[in-house]
Amino acid sequence: MNNRVLLAALAGGVTSFLLGWLIWGILLMDVLREVNPQIEGMEKSPPNLVLIFVSGLVWALLYALIYNRWANISTFKTGLIAGAWISGLFAISLDLMFLATTNMVSVNGALIDVVANIVVGGLAGGVIGWVLGYGNRA
Repeated sequence: MNNRVLLAALAGGVTSFLLGWLIWGILLMDVLREVNPQIEGMEKSPPNLVLIFVSGLVWALLYALIYNRWANISTFKTGLIAGAWISGLFAISLDLMFLATTNMVSVNGALIDVVANIVVGGLAGGVIGWVLGYGNRA
């Protein structure tokens, strides 16, 4: 693993954290509370922001490794497209499993979550691709 991959992961992790805060923490918080079942004691208040950041950092490292080692992604556009696909498919899979096995999420909540994941994953993936390719073009 080289420094560019680590820098791309850091940039993607910061992007993911900030966008997640904006989208889930501000824009969608009330909407998701309204459409999803409320289970007493399920939600931490306040959430552990350090662990949220580390989670996004690990996810961004996965993208950076995939982009650098196997997909040869080094532009914002290709990173955005790949990030949107990966995040969207992962969110669909996870939300379907939650719908099938728990009472934590509604169908509407799952759909909103998938769209939010596509946006955050796409933009973070774009940043990761951009950082991986920065300086490589003449």
